[in-house]
Amino acid sequence: MQRLPISDSAHGWLTRLDDSWLLADHVLSGGHVAAQGELTVRYGISILGKPQHRFLPDLVVADRGEMLIGEAAWQFIIERGHLFPRADVCGRFADGTDDMLFLKQLDLALPFAVYAYKTAADVKPLARIDALIAHDASAFPKRLLHHLPHFRRLADWRADG
Repeated sequence: MQRLPISDSAHGWLTRLDDSWLLADHVLSGGHVAAQGELTVRYGISILGKPQHRFLPDLVVADRGEMLIGEAAWQFIIERGHLFPRADVCGRFADGTDDMLFLKQLDLALPFAVYAYKTAADVKPLARIDALIAHDASAFPKRLLHHLPHFRRLADWRADG
């Protein structure tokens, strides 16, 4: 079975500003635009006991050999993962290194990290996104909005920091 990372598509500007990576629905003044247009976003789950390491799943092999990819893998991890701690999870660390872990090694209680990729085929991210700046966030995927702080204006983000 071909592996399929859990990902979404988002249109915007990926900008480095004040030592942070921001995804925005418009150009942010004063920052360096690293990418613009259609980007792939993926979600990194912390490793239990090593929260600085994030794992981005692309295949789950359940206890009885059932193989799940993409959305089915995501639903399994989030909704039923605690029932199957020995399930294998294949994927990549944020640096692009390929690995396989047991589901029980993932810390689902910590916030997930959001990474931006230039294309869906890329294995190394452009950046870990710190926040979304968007006047109207309705154009962005719901999963991204759930895992990424959202601010309507750059000034709101700066005031929060």
